[in-house]
This record gives sequence, structure tokens and C-alpha cells, in this order.
Amino acid sequence: MTETWIFPDWPAPARVHAAITTRQGPGISAPPFDRFNLGLRSGDDIDAVQANRSALQQALRLPSAPRWLRQVHGTGVAELGPLPSADEPQADAVVSHIPGTVLAILTADCLPVLFCADDGSEIGVAHAGWRGLAAGVLEATLTQLQTPPARLLAWLGPCIGAASYEVGEEVRAAFTATDAAAAAHFAPTRPGHWRCDLAALARRRLQASGVRHVHGGGFDTLADPRFYSYRRDGARSGRFASLVWLDHA
Repeated sequence: MTETWIFPDWPAPARVHAAITTRQGPGISAPPFDRFNLGLRSGDDIDAVQANRSALQQALRLPSAPRWLRQVHGTGVAELGPLPSADEPQADAVVSHIPGTVLAILTADCLPVLFCADDGSEIGVAHAGWRGLAAGVLEATLTQLQTPPARLLAWLGPCIGAASYEVGEEVRAAFTATDAAAAAHFAPTRPGHWRCDLAALARRRLQASGVRHVHGGGFDTLADPRFYSYRRDGARSGRFASLVWLDHA
């Protein structure tokens, strides 16, 4: 499969738009970043990344430049105003109700989660690696959205799949310490290690928080060459973007 873009298959309102980039985009990054790296802090040439970000805006005809974050595997949630800033807020999730504001999360194995209200009034996106997910980044995002969880839609984007994601005891303990039943999403491999289903853990936490409509999942960034993967490619892996924005009413 060589799709340039992934468009979420969720029943979002017509004014909600979303897209996921791949390594196949119209960029200029050189190997090992494979053309369309969008991450400024992955070792790629900064000018190339900025050119890729400009190409992204043009190729998808975005209403504005994406609002990037300085992601730290935490639970901080940014709420952006209408005016762009040169500074990237330190946060791992972002919400907005402002039409034309493009929210963006960068990943390379971690789980991107898109949110929208069922009436199209607001949107959000979160970066959920295992640390952020266990610490409550999805729950923190829900608290910053004005829409009740039962009226939200969520979409689980491309992340490392359970078959490819072996973790140690500290990861399993981070989830089972507060939810013993989360152990169902860890399959033992060798002593002290498990296969971890990150998307299933996210789905579980969303549903426990009252989000009834959870879509997406089924990806594996390590096995799928369309995507960057930190575990496959190492510290010089690029980053792909998950984007969501609102049309003007």
C-alpha cells in the first residue's frame, strides 16, 4: 500500500476534517528520513522539515498552518487562541473550537487520538505513548473539551501494534496498578516481558471515561512501511502527523 494520506473512517460531522500523513508525502527530507519527515527534533535538516511542513499545508489545502506542539510524553493540554505563534507550546494534547485552526500531533509509534464533538463544535488531538496514556493524557484532554464524553467521537490513529510491541514490567505495572483488568491487554513473551496492545488500552480508558464512540485502530507502525517507527528506525526516525480542523460554519 502506498497511500500518501490516511483519512479517518469515523462518522464525524461534515465540518470536521482530519488527515494522517505518511512517509510518501511531497517532501524533500533525505535518507534516513525518507522524504516527508515533519519532526523538527529528530535530527533532520531543519530547513527540509520546514519545507515539508509548508508542502503539507499546500498539498492538503489546509486553512492555516498546523499548530505544532513541543511534546514531552506528559499530560499537558494546550488550548490555542485564534492567532498563530512562533512558539510551540509544551503539551501532549490540544483542543480548539476555532474554525480554521489546524491541530497537529507528531508520532512514530506512539498513539495519536483524534476527538470531535458530535455537533462539530470542537475538536482535539492527543499524543498517547505508554507513559502519557498511563498518566492520563486522554482523560486530561476530555476535561478540556466542553462536550460531555458521551457526545464525543474518538479515532485511534496509527501506532505500534501489539504483535510488534514488547515491553517490560514497568509498562505493565503502570497500567495494572490502577486497573487490574488492564492486564488483559498484555500477553506474556519471555520472563518479565509482554506484548502490549496500546490501542486497546486507549480504547479501554476512553470507554471508562464515558466515550461511547471510539473508532479506528488496527494499524502497526513498525510493520507498515508507510509510517515512521522509532522502534524500527532508531533515534533518527522521522515523524508523521495527525491533523484535525474545523471548517467555518
